[in-house]
Order: sequence, then structure tokens, then C-alpha cells
Amino acid sequence: MVEYDLLSVIKRRVPVLDSDWLSQEFNAAKENLGALKKDPGNEVKLKVYALFKQATQGPCNTSKPSMLDFVNKAKWDAWKSLGPVSQEEARQQYVDLISSLVGTEAPAVAAQPTGSTKGFQTLLVSTEDNITTIRLNRPEKKNAITVEMYNELIEALDLAGKDDSVITVITGSGDYYCSGNDLNNFTKIPEGGVEKLAKESGELLRRYVKVYIDFPKPLIGVINGPAVGVSVTLLGLFDVVYATEKATFHTPFSQLGQSPEGCSSYLFPKIMGAAKASEMLLFNKKLTATQACEVGLVTEVFPESSFQSEVWTRLKAYAKLPRNSLALSKQLIRVVEKEKLHAVNDAEVERLVERWLSDECMQAIMSFFQAKSKL
Repeated sequence: MVEYDLLSVIKRRVPVLDSDWLSQEFNAAKENLGALKKDPGNEVKLKVYALFKQATQGPCNTSKPSMLDFVNKAKWDAWKSLGPVSQEEARQQYVDLISSLVGTEAPAVAAQPTGSTKGFQTLLVSTEDNITTIRLNRPEKKNAITVEMYNELIEALDLAGKDDSVITVITGSGDYYCSGNDLNNFTKIPEGGVEKLAKESGELLRRYVKVYIDFPKPLIGVINGPAVGVSVTLLGLFDVVYATEKATFHTPFSQLGQSPEGCSSYLFPKIMGAAKASEMLLFNKKLTATQACEVGLVTEVFPESSFQSEVWTRLKAYAKLPRNSLALSKQLIRVVEKEKLHAVNDAEVERLVERWLSDECMQAIMSFFQAKSKL
């Protein structure tokens, strides 16, 4: 890992450039960079640095630093990787990237029909332009889902379903969309032992999936990075799924001695065919964003450089459509399958509770933590 503060380097070295060629958006992005409160991580900081150099100086024209000069070598590699990208395109990518970083620091406000606000600990929730956005907000843990986050998501979706917004969007903060369940959930054994833990976890999962099955408005997934486990299986219950080209989709259930959830055992074969669904759900195949789009799990894939701007332009257009018409049309599409989906959810939860209590699953989770402790 590169241990240095690229943001401070950029802030010290940003030259006062001629405003005749530097757009207002680029200048605003430079100011927003200095106002960021959270460290976006070294990978993102390297990208910010490289785009700024490309935007202000053009393609990399300096000699390659020594292999032992780790800091400058990392910076040089990042800049060099942009190749012949034009200064204009680099400026646009820089603006898009800073905008996405600023977006992840939006205030944590939950949408409610009365116009009041509610704070969440693991989510950032806001309503603007007739769009309620629910953003998973544990970027330091790759947005892994804790018991608290499950409960907050259930509440946030319940509120979003009742507010005045037209559509609801779920996305993630940071580089990941969601890394699935936080396996630390399995280490907090209550007084009733693992049987009680498995039963309570099963009921929580049942309620969580149920809120997606019954959600009354168009639900759109904006997949900003890798997605794992339950965050993937639930995508079959979304109405539209947009993904950045860097997103991946992985369901490593058998690897962890577990089984599918989120109605994926029923919906994935319907969406992508039995053979492709089996590759994912049985044999842990990880899909790229393009592959996920080809099999129908993802609606459309966007370039990382323009992902946020293109997707949100489209979402704002959707949010101008008549609210009741959209909701009633969704009900027509979903009502035929709703009873079946609830039955599938019940069956999947029952099987998962069995798996959680199995020696195979417990051994797989123990192996995960042992491997993690060696890192």
C-alpha cells in the first residue's frame, strides 16, 4: 500500500492556471477536492493525481523513477497509464471523479413522508429531485452488511416506499458496492447459543428480502464497484440495474458452506438460464460487469470515467415520469410472481438456517477468519 497523502501533494502543487482554457467545472472540482473530509484511499488518490497531471500537462513526459522510489514510481505509473487521453477528456474525468467523491459525503438524512429527517449509522439516505437514494456507508469495510445495517436498510426502504419520491436508488460509498455479509455477524453468539443465532439471523434475512419483494416503487441499483453475496442475489428483485465497468458480481456460497438467498434460486435461472445460474450459485463463478449484462442480471454497463454523470442524468429523467403510473405498472409486473417469491424466500431461509448450523459451514467460516488473521 502506498503510504502517503497524495491529496496534500496536489493541493501544494496545484498551479494557478489560465481560466481561458480551464473550465469552471474543473476549477470547482479543485476546490471540492480540498474540502473532502474522508480519505478516499490510495488507489483513488493516485487516480486523482494522474488525471490532474494529464489535464494540466498532457500525457506523461517525464522519465520513469527508480523502482526503489516507491512513491514517485506509483504516481508515474498512474499518470503513464492514461496514455494518449486528451487534456479535455482528462479534465472531464477529473470533474466526474471528484463529483462522485463529494457525493459519498452527502449528509445522512432519511426520507420520510412528513418531511422530517432521521439519522442512520450505516447508511446515507437523501431525497432530491423526486429520487430517494439509499447509500451503503461502511466504505472502510467494503460496505459489508452488519445486523445493524440490515435493520436500517429495512427501515430506510419502508420509509422510501411511503414517501413522495418517484424512484428509489441503492448504491454504495467508496470503491465497493457491497462485499456481502459481514462474517463477524457469526461471531456474536447470544445466550441461546448458535441455534438461537441461526434462527434470529434467518428471520432477519426473511424480513430483509421481503421488503424488496413488496417494494411498491421502481427500485434501481447503481452498482459502483464489486458486489458479493446477498448484494448480488437481490439484484433479481430490482427493476433496473446500472453498473460501472469495474463492477464484478460474485456469489461464493458453496465456498463458505452456505446456499443462495434473495430469491436467486428461482430468479437467476429465469433471468440467465439454468446453466449460467448454476455457474454462479453452485460453482462460485465471478462475473464481470459486461458478462452480467450479457446474461441479463445488469441492464447496462457504463465507462467508469462517466458512470456517475451518465447514470444520474438518466435517473433524473425517470424521476420526472408520473409517480402513480410507474407504481401501478410495477404492481402489474410483480403481482403475478409475488406469492411465488415469498414462498421461495421462506424456503431459502429455511435451508440457510440448516447450513449455518452445519459443521461444513462452521468450518468454512473458521477457515476464513484463520486466513484473515495471517494477512
